[in-house]
Formats: sequence, structure tokens, C-alpha cells
Amino acid sequence: MDTVADTEISEAAWLATQQRNLARLKVTAVVAALSIPAVSLSAMVVSEQFVSGHHSYLMAGAIQLIISVPIVVLLFRFVRSDQDRANRLVGSLTSHLSRAVEVAESQARRRELQADRQEFETRLANALDMAEGEPEVIDVIERSFATILPAAPVELLLADNSHAHLTRMASSAAGAPGCGVDSPDHCPAARRAQVQRFDDSDDLDACPKLRGRAEGAVSAVCVPVSIMGRTVGVIHSTGEAGTQVAEDTVLDLGTLSKLGGARIGLLRVMAETQLQAATDSLTGLLNRRSFETQVARARRESPVVAVAMADLDHFKTLNDTYGHETGDRALRLFAKVLAGSVRSQDLVCRQGGEEFVVALMGCGADTARGVLDAVRTRLEAAITVAGLPAFTVSFGLVQGDDREDLPELIERADAALFEAKRAGRDRVVVHDAAGIVVGAASPAGRGLSAQRAVDATPAVRAVPGGDRAAG
Repeated sequence: MDTVADTEISEAAWLATQQRNLARLKVTAVVAALSIPAVSLSAMVVSEQFVSGHHSYLMAGAIQLIISVPIVVLLFRFVRSDQDRANRLVGSLTSHLSRAVEVAESQARRRELQADRQEFETRLANALDMAEGEPEVIDVIERSFATILPAAPVELLLADNSHAHLTRMASSAAGAPGCGVDSPDHCPAARRAQVQRFDDSDDLDACPKLRGRAEGAVSAVCVPVSIMGRTVGVIHSTGEAGTQVAEDTVLDLGTLSKLGGARIGLLRVMAETQLQAATDSLTGLLNRRSFETQVARARRESPVVAVAMADLDHFKTLNDTYGHETGDRALRLFAKVLAGSVRSQDLVCRQGGEEFVVALMGCGADTARGVLDAVRTRLEAAITVAGLPAFTVSFGLVQGDDREDLPELIERADAALFEAKRAGRDRVVVHDAAGIVVGAASPAGRGLSAQRAVDATPAVRAVPGGDRAAG
């Protein structure tokens, strides 16, 4: 603004000077027009008083010359002074105009850079908003590196769930700078929650993690990444020693850090909320509603399924004798053993209390019985390692196809579980579609034949929901 005001003042002075110059030229012309005849006449009068003849003309010319020279000199200086003043004003005006052009160009450049940053921020926000999971967010961040620092090595380091270790999640096509920091607490940028710039890794106050690199001394810029208000990572870039990253580039990295961290934080909160809504808070297994939904989805691909109901034997006695904390530990331990004994495509649910349901997808009853026997064996070993009071589990197992829905299969498995309890617990009892015991495994012989199981337990139609109050 000052430069513009100075320019306006200079222009006004220039116009005033031009007007004065014009006035002086008019005065000079008038003076010259009047002085020439007067000087000539005066010279003739004076010369005739002293000489006559042609000598009078010579003397008149000399007198005219003597008088005219000072007048011309005075008139020249009179006009020249205004011209000099006009030249100085022209120079000042030119200087002001040059500065005004520089300021205008600088402001235009700033506006252009600001517009570029706003466009980058808008496009980045749109890309992150369309990212449906952390891998897609990381991909957006990685592609953004090529836009912000296309020729420099850049990497994103993020802490794991424990917030104790940093892991490289993304790197630029130019190669990763390979920061050796292993924890947010050991990173100056993450610890201070401020952008850190280092012109030369050999400087006294440079980050120690920059020293001793194979490529020698480097410069670096480190931008912290925050998720839900907590600094959990850093965007790290290096260059040749003495190289300074442009301020606009640092601002773009800050925008990437802010928006990327916010999106990752939101996705993690959403995932945690969905996990809490879909799982049992004590054991981490699927809850009943989520189990039913996922089983229905899985059966579209594989209608054959083996469904087993599990119940911890004498669990009420365990709770009453050793307390609810021990009971909760027993539930968590069994859930861990059960989930760890089945395949990734199989589904495990805590039905309620000490009851659990397992759906082994595409699996027949014979194979499923072997899996459940292995669970009982592993549970016994896990109880010993955990130092818990001894307890056992009973299973009721059925096989179904696309003609039965899940509630019907669970009802038949519950009836088989009732038979397992009635037969002495700590065993697997298999029912056929008619509710008849067709196979069992007991503590004494994990894998009894169907006939021996029938001999040990009468083949009757079990009543679902029978009395298992004793566990």
C-alpha cells in the first residue's frame, strides 16, 4: 500500500512539474521574443554614439552578443533547472513503479501458491474421504508424497497399537530416507509435537538419528502426525546437506499430516465402535447378533456347516468357590483356546453366560468332532499353564445343510449338549437330524465309536432347553 501511495504522489508531482515546465517555456519564449529586438535596438543606439559607418554595425553586433549571452545563459539555466527536476521525478516515479510491480508480482505469487495449497487440500480431503480403510488412506498419503516432494525421499512412520514402536507405513517412489527412530518418545518432532528442520546432520543441534548414514551428511524435515490429539507418528524427508525445504512445501506436508491423521483416527474409532458392537466385551468373541449375520453370509458360499454348542461344566460351582474374577478368567481362557483351535473361516460366538456356539463352515460332523476333541485336550493344558482351577467343557454337535436355518441347528445342538451333560459331561455328543445320538467322545476314550456312545447314553430324543442348571 505504501508503494502505491508513493507512486500516486510521484505522478502528481510529475504532472505539476510538467505544467511548470510548460509555463516557463512560455515565459522564456516571451522573454526571448522581447529581448532580441530590445537588445538589437540598444546595441545600434550605443554604437552610433561612438562610431559611424560600417564600424557601427560591427560594434552593434559585439554589444548585442555581449548582452545576449548572459540572457541566453540565464534562460537556459532557468529551463534546465525544471528539466532536471522533471528527470529526478521521472527516476523516482520509475523506481516507485518498479517496486510496485515487484510487490504486485509477489502478492500474485502468494495468492497463486495459496490457491494451489487450497486446491491440494481440497483434493486431498476428497481422496481421504473416499478411503474406506487404513490401507487406502496410506495409499493416498503415499501418492501425495509424489505431489509434494516428487524428487525427495519421504516416509510415513506410525506407532502400533501399543504406541511404543514406530513402523514404516508409506514411502515415496524416490526411496525411503530410512529414519532409525523406533518410538514416538525417541523422535524430537513427535515428542515436541512441532515441525523440526535440520539443515545439516553434522550440526551440533541436529537430530542424532540423522548421523552416521551411508550417504553422509543430510538435511531433513520432520512433521509430526497426530491421531485424536496424540502424536503417534512422523512424516520424515531428507535431502542434501544444506538444502532448505520451501515453506510452502512444509505447509503442504503439515496439511497431509493433519488430514491423514484425522482420517486414520476416525477410521480407527469407527472400527473400534463396530468391533465393540459386534463382539462380546469379556471374551472378544462374536456376540449373538453378529454371529447370526456372519453365519448367514458364509452359508451362501458353503451351505454345509457343523454347529456345536459348548458349555463349561459346573461353572456355577467354580464361580461360587473361587469368585467371579476366576470365573471370568476361565471364560476368557476357554474362548481363547476355542478360537485358536478353529480355522479363520469358522465362526465362534459367546451365546451367553458360560455357553458358546461354534459354526465350522463346510465341515462334516466327523471332522468337527475331531476339532472339538482337540479343544478339550488343549484346554486341559492351557488351564495348567494359566494356574486356574481345573474345569471341563461339554459339546453338543450337529451337521446341517441349506434345508435348516441357524436357529434350528442351534436348537438341535443344544439338545445334543443336554445329552452330553446327562452322560457325565466333559465329552462331545453328536446328534443326527432326527435328534438321535450317533457319536460321542468321553474323557476315558476321546473318540468312542458310535455304538459305544449309544451304549453309554440311551438314544432318546432330547428335549431342547432341558435342565442344565447344574452346569
